[in-house]
Amino acid sequence: MAYDIAFIGTGPEPDNPVWGESAAMAYRHAEGYRDRDDCDVVAAADIVRENVAAFADEFQIPEDGVFEDYERMLEVVEPDIVSISTPVPTHADIVLDCVHSGVPDAVHCEKPMATTWGDARLMAQEASRRDVQLTFNHQRRFSPVWREPKLALDSGAIGDLRRVEVSTSTLLDNGTHHIDLAHMYAGESPVEWVIGQIDYREEYVKYGAHNENQGLVQWAYGNGVQGIATTGYGEDGVGEGIRHRLHGTDGVIEITPWADEQARVRRDGGDWETLVADAAAAAVPPAIDHVVDCLRDGVEPEFSARRALAVTEVIFAAWESSRKRGRVDLPLTVDDNPLESMVESGDLSPRPADED
Repeated sequence: MAYDIAFIGTGPEPDNPVWGESAAMAYRHAEGYRDRDDCDVVAAADIVRENVAAFADEFQIPEDGVFEDYERMLEVVEPDIVSISTPVPTHADIVLDCVHSGVPDAVHCEKPMATTWGDARLMAQEASRRDVQLTFNHQRRFSPVWREPKLALDSGAIGDLRRVEVSTSTLLDNGTHHIDLAHMYAGESPVEWVIGQIDYREEYVKYGAHNENQGLVQWAYGNGVQGIATTGYGEDGVGEGIRHRLHGTDGVIEITPWADEQARVRRDGGDWETLVADAAAAAVPPAIDHVVDCLRDGVEPEFSARRALAVTEVIFAAWESSRKRGRVDLPLTVDDNPLESMVESGDLSPRPADED
């Protein structure tokens, strides 16, 4: 069977990305689908005609597959899989429109899930009710930089995992990747509680969503593993350049993705050993393969909506912990975005980013 693939939100051409506004991720998704014999890239929609026209030229989409209105595209083209790469505040409405249309069998959306916890839950709920495969692009778990440490961990290289340390620029925008990876290392065990504190003194909006300037977060998995994250101004709290450190009963694994030695292990009492060095493999193509293969085989994807919810819950729970000044026991019961709500209420008053 060949799957018809359509895109919502192409953004500008990747040679001219506007980081924090558009990263042209639709192009990365499309390259993955184009490389498969069982996928046909047939349509795309973007509110900027120039953007979608350039995308269509790149991926040889005919004129009748070019749209500015994605709902019209769904109606006319009836794609099997839809990839969404739009600003974060639009994710929920677009995903729900796709799910409720009854058209696609699968929807693959860029991360993070949404700007409120209520919207994130609703997307997962509605996709499950209508038997639509909904995934979010936590693609890093498919890169050898992050995958090889998981294989080493599972082989017993450092004994039993006790703590996952995370360093990241933000909790929501970039941290959604790193908390997803922490969950992967912890065996996808449910999180029981979260406690966190943040600083937000200068407005930092990425892809339409607020992000803290600095944060310190701790959480506990049901299997006894602990997680801790430092973000923003203090992101090197784990160690300069280190993004994950995994502490086991018999050793340590460190992941430093931009170093020559990207992942290394020190078994108890031994010297450092290289796990990954200079890995150049892209993470998006295998992620797209995973979307299609799971749809074909009828199995839950590794980055399913259910698993993305577990990541998103930690993020919003950390902000809720800061708002309530206490630990948050899960499940999280608020529906809003605590950081955004604190800004809107005046409890937090970040100065404009362009203000000296």
